Amino acid sequence: MSGLTAAVDAGTSLIKAVVLDEEGRELAIASRPTRVLTRAGGRSEQDMSEVLEAVLECLREAARLAPGRIERIAVTAQGDGAWLVDGAGDPLGRAALWNDGRSDEVVEGWSADGTLERAFRINGSLGNLGLPNAILAWTRRHDPGALEGATAVLTCGSWLYLALTGVCGLHPSEASAPWLDMHTGGISEELVELYGLAWARDLIPPVLDAHELTAPLRAEPAEVGGLDPGIPVTLAAYDVVATATGSGAVAVGDAFCILGTTLCTGVRVSTPATSGVPSGLTLLGLPGQAPVRAFPTLAGTGVIDWAVALLGLGGARELTELAATVPVGAGGVRLWPYLSPAGERAPFLDPAARGVIAGLSFETGAAEIARAAIEGLAHVIRDCLDTAGPRPASLSLSGGGAASELWCRTIADVTGVPVVRGDGAQLGARGALVAALVADGSAPDEASALARIATERVVFDPDPPAAALLEARHADFLATRDALAPRWAHWRAATR
Repeated sequence: MSGLTAAVDAGTSLIKAVVLDEEGRELAIASRPTRVLTRAGGRSEQDMSEVLEAVLECLREAARLAPGRIERIAVTAQGDGAWLVDGAGDPLGRAALWNDGRSDEVVEGWSADGTLERAFRINGSLGNLGLPNAILAWTRRHDPGALEGATAVLTCGSWLYLALTGVCGLHPSEASAPWLDMHTGGISEELVELYGLAWARDLIPPVLDAHELTAPLRAEPAEVGGLDPGIPVTLAAYDVVATATGSGAVAVGDAFCILGTTLCTGVRVSTPATSGVPSGLTLLGLPGQAPVRAFPTLAGTGVIDWAVALLGLGGARELTELAATVPVGAGGVRLWPYLSPAGERAPFLDPAARGVIAGLSFETGAAEIARAAIEGLAHVIRDCLDTAGPRPASLSLSGGGAASELWCRTIADVTGVPVVRGDGAQLGARGALVAALVADGSAPDEASALARIATERVVFDPDPPAAALLEARHADFLATRDALAPRWAHWRAATR
């Protein structure tokens, strides 16, 4: 592969188009914020047309900024949710996002009657509120008119791929939860029946194979995006897997954590697992690619934003600078950061989960609360990492939070694992580039593609005294959470 690639990374709150050369160097970047529309009942939605418009604007700007012609596009995007289209491929209402909480009654019912556990034995993923099966079931029950005219339920990435190329289908990573049988790799009719969604079977698009994941750019979006029609567009894995790839986590045993809107911790595994205690997601890639066991929490940088607003600070950097003024342990202050209205989904599922601050006294100041927020999120990462399996040799960090040295060091101390931070901020885009390199035959596999991309890494080793203190704190974090969990439903009811 030669020439320039525009790698689109369509996140929940920000869309980027990154111009990369064949060696992964970031030559230009264009970005646009997107609106997340919140509504009563825990709804979290986006206007699908606005998302597409933002992508095309980013591509147009990226083409203008690029030092040469854009010769291909690679797309990765936020996953899960329900992005409905009609027979013409046009949006059908607003998309429900991965953090949408409307379907709590559906998921609680599936949990109570054993549906979620039975599904895990087939699917390797623990269902949650933001997956399309739960959103479809809720919509059929409460707003059936919203389904009239629907022909497919997509994700953000597959919606963009349809709009750019006219091809309707799912990347295996997008289809994995909740539709795939991990034993066969195909859509499970048993799962569809188990969810009570036989009526929606025709809405589930086909899973695209390797050759179908690249298609020519249609004339209309090419004109709007300032690009040549017919250039290849590759649909990469959704952002969790693409970012893991971009950070270098492609071999079995490689562990990663994305410090973004969701904290997503994961590990590459040799084979999907459907035994044990149901938790997390199992995400398939293309044949020959190691599956991912992922734990995308609902706690993430939103907790940092909340703490910034609570303390009247100017931003995340000011919060981390303030947190650094107090020692490890935050003066005894602790935060359980389950702040999402949708509760938590990984490594455990409880739509009623709620946050707690403890250890306060008259001596507590803003700095202690700031540090407790960072340490609390690190305990969530440790919880996910321990659930994923044996402790890895290292943990690759990416996402906006990885820019904070304090956060990197805190994660190393809490997990007891060396933390590795790669260079380059656009690791999701880099993962999409890797997919394009493999798709056009320039590289036989992800590892070979990554070998072409020069990277530099910084390692943060655990500090023994800090790690010892935080090891004891982690045991208390888990024990206190388990003690509080029976009260969560009462606390949530009081806010409704």
